[in-house]
Amino acid sequence: MSLSHIKLKKGEDRRIRSGHPWIYSNEVDTTATPLKSFSVGEEALVEAHDKSILGVAYVNPHSLITARIVARHPLERLNTEWYLTRIKQAHALREQLFKAPYYRLVFSEADELPGLVIDRFANDFVVQINTAGMELKKEMMIEALCTLFPSIHSILLRNDNAIREHEGLESYVQPGFGQPPEIVTLEENGTRFTLPLWQGQKTGWFYDHRLNRARLQHYVANGRVLDVFSYLGAWGVQAALNKATLVDCIEVSEFAGHFIMENAKLNHVDHKLNVICDDAFSAMKQLLRENKQYDVIVLDPPAFVKKFKDRKEGLIAYQRLNEMALKLLSLNGILISCSCSMHVSMEDLIDLLKRVAFRTHSHIQILERGHQAPDHPIHLLIPETDYLKAVFVRKLN
Repeated sequence: MSLSHIKLKKGEDRRIRSGHPWIYSNEVDTTATPLKSFSVGEEALVEAHDKSILGVAYVNPHSLITARIVARHPLERLNTEWYLTRIKQAHALREQLFKAPYYRLVFSEADELPGLVIDRFANDFVVQINTAGMELKKEMMIEALCTLFPSIHSILLRNDNAIREHEGLESYVQPGFGQPPEIVTLEENGTRFTLPLWQGQKTGWFYDHRLNRARLQHYVANGRVLDVFSYLGAWGVQAALNKATLVDCIEVSEFAGHFIMENAKLNHVDHKLNVICDDAFSAMKQLLRENKQYDVIVLDPPAFVKKFKDRKEGLIAYQRLNEMALKLLSLNGILISCSCSMHVSMEDLIDLLKRVAFRTHSHIQILERGHQAPDHPIHLLIPETDYLKAVFVRKLN
């Protein structure tokens, strides 16, 4: 099948030749190849100004990222074989990393599958499709998954991410294969959890903090722990299982709070754990009024800075949160401060902690710096794939 060409302006090929897969609308020679001539999700050959072919991309004329390269060879096509090759490559890494089949199987552009995220829960898979090109070929992706994993039980399409709006895609949650269960079980760092597939946040679980949560065991024994933005208790339940004496989990969602307690019972630590169902800022203010003190505090908030224009307001929110945490932290206590905002760097987070230490008259040490787990690899040319930060801090006075 011959493909249409999408032509770049002069000088706009350098970044693409270096390996970056995104083509922005202002880089396209719209005189030679009008964007309105392309249908949403259509495959096209990317042509530089010198007429050389840079690869194959799928196009969305209505998106700021107009095209995403899916192959560098001009004869490759986005078909079942393409999915098989790339998912198999992604799977090989995860099998090398993890003994149990619980991980992020595909991390979008970083795994050369732009716009596609797949989380694995044994034989149940959750798929998030964020681009029109991937949406158009989803049946091929499903076929490839079923071929690679013969024991597959179900595929749930969790396509209710706000990112889809930028691609002009509808929001929906529906089965892609089989009958996805309402609840699945997973194991992380020797701890068992249940989670809601259909109604949980995003794909249901946040595998990215796996290694940071593994480090938690070194700090919590015989201590009182506060887990803020607990969600399903990933941090808090693991703390309780690793010999913390008391764990308070702050979670605004009553629905999620139910799962925290169920996960505590599953691991026989419910006698140590308490859920505070309230907004994190309000709950922490109340704890300060009650003169509560904790030996370990985990701050794992949602992204306060989703867009660069939100940086100032978001950094203020991070600062308020960390300031209250340092006040609640006991002498020699450990604060694990996290950010999943791509627009907040590790340096930003450390600078923020410096300001908070000054404002609270505290002396702090940085013990460790954490990052996203390797089933969330980083594309060297796409800063957006490098997003998760965790700083382990000790309060000396």
